[in-house]
Amino acid sequence: MLTLEPLRLDHADAVLAFERENRAYFARTVTDRGDAYFTAEGFAERHRGLLAEQRAGVCRFHVVLDDEGNLVGRVNLFDLTDGCAELGYRVGERAAGRGVATAAVAQVCRLAATDYGLTSLTAVTTLDNRASMTVLARNGFTCTGDTTVAGRPGRRYLRRNLAFGPPAPPAEPRQRG
Repeated sequence: MLTLEPLRLDHADAVLAFERENRAYFARTVTDRGDAYFTAEGFAERHRGLLAEQRAGVCRFHVVLDDEGNLVGRVNLFDLTDGCAELGYRVGERAAGRGVATAAVAQVCRLAATDYGLTSLTAVTTLDNRASMTVLARNGFTCTGDTTVAGRPGRRYLRRNLAFGPPAPPAEPRQRG
């Protein structure tokens, strides 16, 4: 069973270790965050900034923990306004392909509706990130058009009526064999 926890100050070391461990893996599909992000000082400043945004209610950041309490992903809601937010997520390479992202996005959709009062979410992904497109489709997002993501061709997605849940329950995370 996965657990989503709101980002806290004491998550900093685990999040930095997770980001460092998966830097090359993430850079295959999303823009790299740059060397400064991965330094202890740069990361600590960014982490404090995220917590300030969360306290202000403009964003909601979450860590995804596995059964043993290991950080395996992140799921975030950005720019909360007028009942809507943008969804962003990433799952580490070791947890990829086991349904973790699908389950984590399903959980954050429920939180968005019940705890944050949101009615819809948007998301974007690059065309070469088929796994992300699958996660969005499994969670009831529909494609609304083409876009550019960090200079690469991409798609925009929308999920309305969060309170009604996805069209089918997402699969539980699978164990990698």
